[in-house]
Amino acid sequence: MSVESGSAEAEAETVRRILTESGDTWAVVGLSDNPARAAYGVAKVLQRFGKRIVPVHPKAETVHGERGYASLADVPFPVDVVDVFVNSDLAGGIADEAVAIGAKAVWFQLGVIDTEAYARTRKAGLEMVMDHCPAIEIPKLG
Repeated sequence: MSVESGSAEAEAETVRRILTESGDTWAVVGLSDNPARAAYGVAKVLQRFGKRIVPVHPKAETVHGERGYASLADVPFPVDVVDVFVNSDLAGGIADEAVAIGAKAVWFQLGVIDTEAYARTRKAGLEMVMDHCPAIEIPKLG
Protein backbone atom coordinates (compact mmCIF):
# COMPACT_ATOMS: atom_id res chain seq x y z
CA MET A 1 0.00 0.00 0.00
CA SER A 2 1.57 3.21 -1.10
CA VAL A 3 0.74 6.76 -0.23
CA GLU A 4 3.77 8.15 -1.98
CA SER A 5 2.45 10.37 -4.75
CA GLY A 6 0.40 7.43 -5.99
CA SER A 7 3.27 6.26 -8.15
CA ALA A 8 4.79 2.79 -8.03
CA GLU A 9 7.88 4.22 -9.71
CA ALA A 10 8.31 6.86 -7.01
CA GLU A 11 7.89 4.25 -4.30
CA ALA A 12 10.42 1.94 -5.97
CA GLU A 13 12.88 4.84 -6.11
CA THR A 14 12.38 5.53 -2.38
CA VAL A 15 13.01 1.85 -1.63
CA ARG A 16 16.22 2.00 -3.69
CA ARG A 17 17.41 5.20 -1.98
CA ILE A 18 16.80 3.81 1.51
CA LEU A 19 18.66 0.60 0.68
CA THR A 20 21.61 2.22 -1.09
CA GLU A 21 21.96 5.82 0.13
CA SER A 22 20.49 6.18 3.62
CA GLY A 23 23.32 4.47 5.48
CA ASP A 24 24.21 1.06 6.81
CA THR A 25 23.12 1.14 10.47
CA TRP A 26 19.63 -0.33 10.72
CA ALA A 27 17.73 -0.45 14.00
CA VAL A 28 15.35 -3.41 13.75
CA VAL A 29 12.48 -2.64 16.14
CA GLY A 30 10.83 -5.82 17.38
CA LEU A 31 13.92 -8.00 16.78
CA SER A 32 14.42 -10.71 19.39
CA ASP A 33 16.51 -13.87 19.47
CA ASN A 34 13.48 -15.95 18.41
CA PRO A 35 14.40 -17.60 15.06
CA ALA A 36 10.71 -18.28 14.33
CA ARG A 37 9.98 -14.55 13.99
CA ALA A 38 10.25 -12.80 10.63
CA ALA A 39 12.47 -10.05 12.05
CA TYR A 40 15.15 -12.63 12.90
CA GLY A 41 15.51 -13.79 9.28
CA VAL A 42 15.24 -10.32 7.78
CA ALA A 43 17.97 -9.03 10.11
CA LYS A 44 20.25 -11.85 8.95
CA VAL A 45 19.61 -10.87 5.31
CA LEU A 46 20.41 -7.23 6.13
CA GLN A 47 23.71 -8.36 7.66
CA ARG A 48 24.57 -10.46 4.61
CA PHE A 49 24.13 -7.35 2.48
CA GLY A 50 26.50 -5.29 4.63
CA LYS A 51 24.08 -3.58 7.00
CA ARG A 52 24.83 -3.29 10.71
CA ILE A 53 21.73 -4.37 12.58
CA VAL A 54 20.77 -2.97 15.97
CA PRO A 55 18.19 -5.09 17.79
CA VAL A 56 15.56 -2.93 19.52
CA HIS A 57 13.22 -4.89 21.77
CA PRO A 58 12.05 -4.47 25.38
CA LYS A 59 14.18 -7.52 26.34
CA ALA A 60 17.31 -5.88 24.81
CA GLU A 61 18.63 -9.25 23.64
CA THR A 62 21.83 -9.80 21.67
CA VAL A 63 20.86 -11.05 18.20
CA HIS A 64 23.18 -12.15 15.37
CA GLY A 65 26.14 -10.95 17.46
CA GLU A 66 24.80 -7.42 17.90
CA ARG A 67 23.93 -5.97 21.29
CA GLY A 68 20.25 -5.15 21.76
CA TYR A 69 18.66 -2.06 23.25
CA ALA A 70 15.29 -1.67 24.95
CA SER A 71 14.32 1.40 22.89
CA LEU A 72 15.57 3.61 20.06
CA ALA A 73 16.41 6.29 22.62
CA ASP A 74 18.79 3.84 24.35
CA VAL A 75 20.96 3.31 21.25
CA PRO A 76 24.17 5.28 22.00
CA PHE A 77 25.20 5.88 18.38
CA PRO A 78 23.53 7.22 15.22
CA VAL A 79 20.95 5.03 13.48
CA ASP A 80 20.39 5.53 9.76
CA VAL A 81 17.26 3.46 9.12
CA VAL A 82 14.57 2.28 11.54
CA ASP A 83 13.03 -1.00 10.35
CA VAL A 84 9.70 -1.53 12.13
CA PHE A 85 8.39 -5.03 12.97
CA VAL A 86 5.62 -4.05 15.37
CA ASN A 87 1.84 -3.95 15.11
CA SER A 88 0.51 -1.08 13.01
CA ASP A 89 -1.13 0.36 16.15
CA LEU A 90 2.33 0.87 17.69
CA ALA A 91 4.24 1.75 14.53
CA GLY A 92 3.41 5.46 14.53
CA GLY A 93 5.05 5.94 17.90
CA ILE A 94 8.16 4.18 16.63
CA ALA A 95 8.22 6.44 13.54
CA ASP A 96 8.01 9.48 15.83
CA GLU A 97 10.94 8.11 17.88
CA ALA A 98 12.91 7.63 14.65
CA VAL A 99 12.39 11.31 13.86
CA ALA A 100 13.42 12.25 17.41
CA ILE A 101 16.73 10.33 17.24
CA GLY A 102 17.65 11.80 13.87
CA ALA A 103 17.27 8.72 11.68
CA LYS A 104 17.34 9.25 7.92
CA ALA A 105 14.62 6.77 7.01
CA VAL A 106 11.80 4.63 8.39
CA TRP A 107 10.83 1.27 6.93
CA PHE A 108 7.48 -0.28 7.89
CA GLN A 109 7.54 -4.01 7.23
CA LEU A 110 4.96 -6.05 5.31
CA GLY A 111 1.55 -5.53 6.88
CA VAL A 112 2.67 -2.50 8.94
CA ILE A 113 0.61 0.46 7.76
CA ASP A 114 -0.06 3.84 9.36
CA THR A 115 -0.76 6.57 6.81
CA GLU A 116 -0.78 9.33 9.44
CA ALA A 117 2.66 8.26 10.68
CA TYR A 118 3.83 8.14 7.06
CA ALA A 119 2.69 11.74 6.51
CA ARG A 120 4.32 12.96 9.77
CA THR A 121 7.57 11.19 9.02
CA ARG A 122 7.80 12.51 5.44
CA LYS A 123 6.91 16.02 6.65
CA ALA A 124 9.83 15.76 9.11
CA GLY A 125 12.11 15.13 6.11
CA LEU A 126 12.74 11.41 6.42
CA GLU A 127 12.47 8.85 3.64
CA MET A 128 9.77 6.27 4.34
CA VAL A 129 8.15 3.18 2.91
CA MET A 130 5.31 1.05 4.26
CA ASP A 131 4.26 -2.54 3.71
CA HIS A 132 7.58 -3.64 2.16
CA CYS A 133 10.35 -6.02 3.23
CA PRO A 134 14.02 -5.18 2.66
CA ALA A 135 14.87 -8.89 2.42
CA ILE A 136 12.60 -9.02 -0.66
CA GLU A 137 13.73 -5.67 -2.07
CA ILE A 138 17.54 -5.96 -1.67
CA PRO A 139 17.95 -8.81 -4.19
CA LYS A 140 16.01 -6.76 -6.76
CA LEU A 141 18.81 -4.17 -6.75
CA GLY A 142 20.95 -6.54 -8.80
